[in-house]
Amino acid sequence: MTERSDSRVHILEGTIRVFNRKGLKFTMDDLAKELGMSKKTIYVSYDDKQELFYDMVDYLFENIHDKKAEVVADKKLTTLEKVKKILGVMPESYSEIDFKQLYMLREKYPEVYRKVEEKLETGWEETIALIEQGIKEGVIRDIPVFLVKTMLEASLEQFFARDVLVKNGISYNDALKNVVEILVDGISV
Repeated sequence: MTERSDSRVHILEGTIRVFNRKGLKFTMDDLAKELGMSKKTIYVSYDDKQELFYDMVDYLFENIHDKKAEVVADKKLTTLEKVKKILGVMPESYSEIDFKQLYMLREKYPEVYRKVEEKLETGWEETIALIEQGIKEGVIRDIPVFLVKTMLEASLEQFFARDVLVKNGISYNDALKNVVEILVDGISV
């Protein structure tokens, strides 16, 4: 996990709030106003908006990883409940983030988009271990685990690569919840 100064965390949290209101089109002036600080102070921590987004990707995925660890450690949950939760994990503080707009990253900030792709493709060890445990316990069919990973990755990449969520008027959180339900429960009634 990356160590960040309190000032960087404050800027990242402000960035999330401004992003929710304005999407990628927010300006550093918008961010400075949100934070009640000068742009110069922001530029002490981040050289430009791209560097800010790059660090924000790390920050968001680190928080998601922390939430995954909480799920794995929760002794009250069954293995199947843990699998469902870990596949759709999202910290409560991110429930308002408009991930639908992240598809614009690909065009405007391709390096940041590649980092999102990289983060989606890594960090699956806990999830794979839980699915394998579920198979051993007999609560999950004996399936090729890599297929579950591939299917979820592909869904998330499509959410970020295209405007499919915007066109269909569905939030990222709702779409993720539906994908997880389909993966775990199938499409049968």
